[in-house]
This record gives sequence, structure tokens and C-alpha cells, in this order.
Amino acid sequence: MLFRKLPLIAALLMTVAMTGEGAAAGSPQVLMKTSMGEVVIELYPDKAPKTVDNFLKYVKSGFYTDTVFHRVINGFMIQGGGYPKSMYQGDMGRKENFPPIELESKNGLKNDTGWLAMARTSVPNSATSQFFINVTDNDMLNHPKPDGHGYAVFGKVIKGMEVVNAIKGVKTTRMGPMADVPAEPVVIESITVVGGK
Repeated sequence: MLFRKLPLIAALLMTVAMTGEGAAAGSPQVLMKTSMGEVVIELYPDKAPKTVDNFLKYVKSGFYTDTVFHRVINGFMIQGGGYPKSMYQGDMGRKENFPPIELESKNGLKNDTGWLAMARTSVPNSATSQFFINVTDNDMLNHPKPDGHGYAVFGKVIKGMEVVNAIKGVKTTRMGPMADVPAEPVVIESITVVGGK
């Protein structure tokens, strides 16, 4: 009887192995449509429950529609989710946020290429809507670096990394008080839940 079960056990182990680092069965996925193409992101509530819940709250409310990637640094990361595209008409005010969340940077996920983390101020528990996608392995952002707290990783690009790579290469400029702003808007047209929980 045991020998008959071995192929089934092997198949189950293979399925687990294929889910990838940090992945959990039924992990939610979101589709981010941008002016430069589409990106699919898998989220890991088993590792960063508060962070994922917060991100999905913004997604489901439509908050990210017509926001922009406002900070792009090739060799580091691309950051968005805080400013409307009207910043290109001189509206430098951020969108109104939900309350900030607790930092979940000790969850074992790393700020490696293609992984998403929450942006924050120098205050650890200050993340709201802004997120960034690492475009290289940024070990200096992993807990406890760089300030004793680290940055909370909560998701990974699983499709459309070529779009992320195209965004990281756009020409940037200074706009008001902000540096590294794309010279032409890179718009997040929408983010919607497409799979998982």
C-alpha cells in the first residue's frame, strides 16, 4: 500500500516546490495595468498579513487608478501609488490615505529583484499606499538594515517583469521638490484582484 502512495506523495511534493519562495496555496494575485504594459503580482498574506490586507484595501477601493510611478531609479527600484497623474499639471499633493500600518519587515521575505515592498518615512510604522518594486537585489533594505527596521516585502512580480524593466529605464527629471520623476508620466491605469483569495 505504501508503494502505491509514493507517486502521489512525490507529486504533492513537486506541487509544493513549484509554488516558489514565499508562496502559499491560494495566494491572491493582482493585475496592474500601466501605460507601459501589464504586470501580475502575487501577494503573500501568510508572511505579511497586515501589509497585504492594507494593499488590497487600496486596490479594492480603486485608489490606485490613475496614479503614477513618481520615483524611478534604475539599479534600485520603481515607486508609485501615492500621487495622481495630475502632478504633471502641477498638482503635487498626494492622494488621501487610510491610516498607516504596522511594519512587517521581519517576515523572511527579501528585497530582491522583482519583489514588492511598502515605502515608508523614517518612522517605522508609517506605510500607507506607496509601494516599490525592487529592480535589483537590495540587501540594504532587509531587516534590520538600513535603520534598524527594514522595509516590509509583501509580494512578487510573477508576470510582466519586462514591463518593470522598461519602466526602470525611462528618462527622469526633477519636478518641484522631487527628484527621479519620470519625464513622461508612467501611469498606473488600474490594479485589480485576478486570482487567489
